[in-house]
Amino acid sequence: PYVGPVENKNEAAMSELVPEPRQKPVVPMKPMGINANLLGYIGIDTIIEQMRKKTMKTGFDFNIMVVGQSGLGKSTLVNTLFKSQVSRKSSGWNREEKIPKTVEIKAIGHVIEEGGVKMKLTVIDTPGFGDQINNENCWEPIEKYINEQYEKFLKEEVNIARKKRIPDTRVHCCLYFISPTGHSLRPLDLEFMKHLSKVVNIIPVIAKADTMTLEEKTEFKQRVRKELEVNGIEFYPQKEFDEDLEDKTENDKIRQESMPFAVVGSDKEYQVNGKRVLGRKTPWGIIEVENLTHCEFALLRDFVIRTHLQDLKEVTHNIHYETYRAKRLNDNGGLPPMTVETEENHESNL
Repeated sequence: PYVGPVENKNEAAMSELVPEPRQKPVVPMKPMGINANLLGYIGIDTIIEQMRKKTMKTGFDFNIMVVGQSGLGKSTLVNTLFKSQVSRKSSGWNREEKIPKTVEIKAIGHVIEEGGVKMKLTVIDTPGFGDQINNENCWEPIEKYINEQYEKFLKEEVNIARKKRIPDTRVHCCLYFISPTGHSLRPLDLEFMKHLSKVVNIIPVIAKADTMTLEEKTEFKQRVRKELEVNGIEFYPQKEFDEDLEDKTENDKIRQESMPFAVVGSDKEYQVNGKRVLGRKTPWGIIEVENLTHCEFALLRDFVIRTHLQDLKEVTHNIHYETYRAKRLNDNGGLPPMTVETEENHESNL
């Protein structure tokens, strides 16, 4: 029978409305294990050696900040940590220098080489923190400095002709020194960590732990952990950043047993049982800095340098810096919005 053009149109419209049946997604096959003996050695494992060579050539940056009241041994501990004279005080500090009236930021850069690996270490000191009668908002210059480093990195990153390797001045780790009172954290300690834990990796440290007995030390550590938990203060390593079960198990042990590290620092050597050791001499004997039965300095050093140094850098870049970057770009970040004019200029520059 004859069908008019109108009916043909309707049928065509109907056929367009009916969705085509969806194809089932292709499930990727499980990778098959290849018999290496049958096919011979490929050499994929050499990528680790290639990465090591590149890192050794370029070196890497590590920026550590020390915060705490004067007289808690911050400079001594940093010198002990890197077995070098890297602190502000050992770099031409004047003994007659007065306590600054406001918090100052002083950064000292060094290049340390060990086993062919170069590390550009920057120690950022904060003289004047917590030393005044009125310490209200004295963490603000520190927070400002940390954010300024993120801003500097962001500006370099959004440049059209940006550097192949952007200089990294971001603070990767902040050692916060707690006074060994044996009682509880001061309101200043809580306020500082509450504000700064959102922008930097904070590692709490009980300074001059040799002023407490073993029982006092254990009790004080537990009390500090409890206070940090009650006040909702996250210190490094943060629970939500554990990547897998192995990381979680290792970090849980650190969070529940080691934190905060009760440490003793010393850059003086003494002879003990025919061996040269770093320590502090007392009327009762020598406190060995690297002896775990005497203090937890070795645990702190292994944690910061030997097991978590790369992770500190990654958390700084992937979490703290990304948070700052997202916020700045969301608020238009003080960075000029892309207009037709700027686009044309960019194209002509390219």
